[in-house]
Amino acid sequence: MQLLKERIIRDGKIGEGNILKVDSFLNHQMDIALFNEIGREFKRRFANCDVNKILTIESSGIGIACITAQFFDCPVVFAKKHRTLNIFGDVYTAKVESYTHKEVYDVTVSKAFLGPQDRILIIDDFLAKGNALNGLLQIIEQAGAKVEGIGIVVEKAFQEGGDLIRSQGIRVESLARVKALSVENGVSFVEDDC
Repeated sequence: MQLLKERIIRDGKIGEGNILKVDSFLNHQMDIALFNEIGREFKRRFANCDVNKILTIESSGIGIACITAQFFDCPVVFAKKHRTLNIFGDVYTAKVESYTHKEVYDVTVSKAFLGPQDRILIIDDFLAKGNALNGLLQIIEQAGAKVEGIGIVVEKAFQEGGDLIRSQGIRVESLARVKALSVENGVSFVEDDC
């Protein structure tokens, strides 16, 4: 998605440890016009899928998932990183290690919101090692639901997450696949045909 790549080059910042900061437009301050284009592109890419729910994980993926859900006319369910008192009843649970926070979370989704009738599109902002996605895939499996695909805004293609998820036979569509990044050379992208 050329618009997204241009925005990453213009406004993204590179930090130590291969951290790409896009917080001025993607995951702290959110550019809703850009989110609309992202949602429209996910709808285009997954138009042939029978999606009836979008699943994401707390918290940076929620805004993108909500905008995308408007194009699919379906609800969004998000996995919570902390079990709160307002989650009643049974839950699906998976352990997820956060790449950026270096913490392990027990993420949960109420069984009331996912079941065998659901056809899920996972939406998230970043894909690096694939830990969050693997946790969401475990929850979907526990629910007996079907994964229609995974939409990622920015994939760090130089890390193993995308390859690991694709090797499971799951369709992953990333709008910007980062080939390399460094403070000295900036960001370069994997060329694709989409």
